[in-house]
Amino acid sequence: MKKTLVMFFVAALVILSVIVWIFHAKLTWGTQEILMVSGVVIIAGFALILGIKRLLSHLRKEPAEDEFSKKIMTRASSLSYYISLYLWLMLMYLSDETGLECHTLIGAGILGMALVFFFSWIGVKLLGTGHE
Repeated sequence: MKKTLVMFFVAALVILSVIVWIFHAKLTWGTQEILMVSGVVIIAGFALILGIKRLLSHLRKEPAEDEFSKKIMTRASSLSYYISLYLWLMLMYLSDETGLECHTLIGAGILGMALVFFFSWIGVKLLGTGHE
């Protein structure tokens, strides 16, 4: 139950931070800002969905994670790890080709890794683990 509450707390903290950032920053709402905000909202929504699923399992007196959900999470994390390696290689190449600042590329890489995990989790959840 503590992990579930932490998931809700962190997701709420991230959403609150993005709202404060939107109101205090002078955003031009260009492509970069829209992609950044939408990526953070997708990841925070993913955390809320997982938290709700765990909370419902707890209320039904079921274990928070069963063997299949652990297997899905393990498969998705290993798949996203390999994809993230290529993402960072692509960002290293783009750092020489573009004039973006270093902290922008690092932030994009971290957000990209989270999105890669999200889409890997969806893919493994829909297509199965492949070893059933």
